[in-house]
Amino acid sequence: MTRMTGRDRVQAGDPGPVPGPGEAPAGGAGRGRSATLESPFVAPQVRQWLQETRRLFIGGRWEEARSGRILPVTDPATGDLLAEVWEAGAEDIDRAVQAARRAQEGSWGRMPPAERARLLWKLADLLEERAEEFAQLESLNTGKPVTETAVADVPLAVEHFRYFAGWTTKWTGQTLPVSFPGEYLAYTRREPVGVVGAIVPWNFPLLIASWKLAPALAAGNTVVLKPSELTPLTALRLAELVQEAGFPPGTVNVVPGYGEPAGRALVEHPGVDKITFTGSPAVGRRIMTTVARDFKRVTLELGGKSPNIVFPDADLDKAVAGAMMGIFFNQGEVCCAGSRLFVHKDRFDRMVAEIAERAAELRQGPGVHPMTQMGPLISRAHMERVLGYIERGRAEGAELVTGGEPNREAGPGFFVRPTVFVGTDTMTIAREEIFGPVLTVLPFEDLDEVVRRANDTPYGLAAGIWTRDIAKAIKVAHRLKAGTVWINGYNLLDATSPWGGFKQSGIGREMGSYALEHYTEVKSVWVNLG
Repeated sequence: MTRMTGRDRVQAGDPGPVPGPGEAPAGGAGRGRSATLESPFVAPQVRQWLQETRRLFIGGRWEEARSGRILPVTDPATGDLLAEVWEAGAEDIDRAVQAARRAQEGSWGRMPPAERARLLWKLADLLEERAEEFAQLESLNTGKPVTETAVADVPLAVEHFRYFAGWTTKWTGQTLPVSFPGEYLAYTRREPVGVVGAIVPWNFPLLIASWKLAPALAAGNTVVLKPSELTPLTALRLAELVQEAGFPPGTVNVVPGYGEPAGRALVEHPGVDKITFTGSPAVGRRIMTTVARDFKRVTLELGGKSPNIVFPDADLDKAVAGAMMGIFFNQGEVCCAGSRLFVHKDRFDRMVAEIAERAAELRQGPGVHPMTQMGPLISRAHMERVLGYIERGRAEGAELVTGGEPNREAGPGFFVRPTVFVGTDTMTIAREEIFGPVLTVLPFEDLDEVVRRANDTPYGLAAGIWTRDIAKAIKVAHRLKAGTVWINGYNLLDATSPWGGFKQSGIGREMGSYALEHYTEVKSVWVNLG
C-alpha cells in the first residue's frame, strides 16, 4: 500500500490541513527530526520510541491505516517533525467500533466486576512504573513543562484509573417499594451504555483520556478513543499498556486522526452508543446536533472564560500566586483558565504590578527542559490566533502591561510571552476564550457588582475567590454560575470531585461518582410473586 503523507493529501486534492511556514513538512519530507530529541533530558527509550511510525490500536492489534496516510506530529518547541503516526480514516473507525462491539458483547461485557477492577489497577500500576517516560512524551508533544506533566498530568491519570477501579464492585441498583396491586419484587440495575466514542483535546491528552476511559471501563463499556491529531503520542503509548495489562482485544481502541473524517465518522457511527467530547464549543454544538438524530448519549466539556476574584482582605501574595497559576499554567491552554482577574480597586495597582513583574520573569523554553516554567503553544496556527487576540486588545484600547509578543529568545517554536492587560468587561479579550497566556485584569468596587460581572458570560466552567472571610467566600461561591468554585486556590482537581460546567461550558460531568451516571443506563425489573 502506498503511504501518503499530509503533503500528498493536498497534492491529491484532499482538503486536509497543511502545515504552515516553519512547521514540520508532512511526513518529514526534506527535514530531519526535531533537535529537541537530541536533548540530554530526553530518555533514550523515549527517543527510540519516537523513531518508529506508530500504528493504530484496533481490536488488540497494531494496524496500519487503510488509507495508507501518515500523520506528522510537530514539536511545538521547534516547529519540526517530532514523530509520525498512521492516520485513521472512516474505514478504520468502523473497524474499531466493530471491535469494541464484539468485546462489549463478549469477553469484556461478561467479565466479573472484580476482574475489571484488577485490570484497571494493573493499568494504573504500569502507568505509574513508566511515569517518567509518559511525562517526557507528554511534554515533547504538547510543549508543556515536564515539571507539570510529572507532578500533575501523569499522577492524576494514575489516580483516575485507581479511583474508578474501586467503583466496579460498588455501583448498585435499588429495590423499590412499589404500590401496584399485587405482590412484586421490583428493582433497578445499572448497565453499561455500550460502545463509547471518546474524543479528547490536545491540551491534556493523557489526563483527559483517563477521565473518559476509567469510568467508561469501570461501568463495563468499551471505548474507541480518538486523540487529537496534534497530540496522539501518549494515547498510543497508553494503548501498549492496555495490551500489556491483559485487557480483552477490542476493549480499548486508539485511532488518531483529524476531525474530518475520523471524528465525524466516530460521532455518526450507528454502532456507537455514547459520545464523550472535550474541546471547543463550536465543535461541541456540531456533535450535539449530530447525535440528536440517533438520540445517542452525550457528555460535553467545552470552553470557559473563568472569573478569578480578589477581595481587598485577601492574602495578596497567595492571590498573586493563584492568579499566576490560573492563567499561565499549561501556557494558558486550559479550559478553566482564570483569564478574567477581578481585583478590588484598593489592591488593584499593587496586584497588577506584582503579576506583571512575575510574569516577565517566567522562564520559557522547550517543555522537556527541567528549568522551563512555561512552554510553547501547541501550533503555529494557535500562536497566530492568540497573537490576533492580543492585537485586538490593543486596538480596543486595553493597556498592555507586559508581554504581548512572540518570544524568539525561547526558541524557534511557538512561544508567546506571558501577557497582562488592564481592560474593561466589554473588550473582546475579556469576553472570548483565548486559550493562551493572556490575562485581563479588571477593577471592581463591591461584592454585588463583581458577582454580576463575573456571571456576565455565556460560559460557566470554573471560578476563583480570594478572601480571608470564609463566610463571604461561601456566599459568593453559591451565587457564581460555575461548575467548580475554588476558594483561596486555583486549578485544584481530584478524581473524586466532579468536573463540568454551567451554560455553554458543557453538559454532564467528568470525574467522581457523577461521571459513572453518564456511562450507565438504569433498567427497572419487575418480578410477579403472586
